[in-house]
Amino acid sequence: MRIVELILDEESELGIEAISVVENPAIEEDFVALKSQEFKLAEIDGERRILMGALLIPNKPIYRRNGEDEYYIYFSKDTVLKASQMYLMNSKQNNSTLEHQYELEGLSLVESWIVEDKVHDKSVKYGMDLPLGSWVGSVKVNNDKIWNEFVKTGKVKGFSIEGYFADKMERPKEPIDEGLSKEDLMVQEIIDIIKESENNE
Repeated sequence: MRIVELILDEESELGIEAISVVENPAIEEDFVALKSQEFKLAEIDGERRILMGALLIPNKPIYRRNGEDEYYIYFSKDTVLKASQMYLMNSKQNNSTLEHQYELEGLSLVESWIVEDKVHDKSVKYGMDLPLGSWVGSVKVNNDKIWNEFVKTGKVKGFSIEGYFADKMERPKEPIDEGLSKEDLMVQEIIDIIKESENNE
């Protein structure tokens, strides 16, 4: 099965167009719905309506199927970093969709960072165990329908990015994330075999 790296060309129009709230995020990481009491802000009443979660995880094999064509995609640490920067530089932080189908109003990316420390990163405080280089974001939800009918009911569980990337048929230069599923372990074996054959050339 093909393993395709998706890359960004900073000089082109490629990049992330929107963040979608979805039931089944492709990167298999649920967001954390943050409420005021979790921040211990005594003077704030009610819910803060902020969702925090992984937007992109580097070197995470993501299964894709297009008709009969089955393959895996992944993003390198460098591409994740570039994507996070370009998203804000291109003023896309208010672009959001529901399940990649319906454009939404009232959702904004209000915080964005790359995980650089497995112990002291803010994501750890909220129970996330993300690889270094992961792009994490906090989204403010000023949309009553989405908050009440989708977030509070658990109909959406995570983020999924949508945008345009170029294909690059190359294997990761960095090790794939630990703690992989059975399907992901198969991909890891393929990568290891390819690396070994490249080293013997």
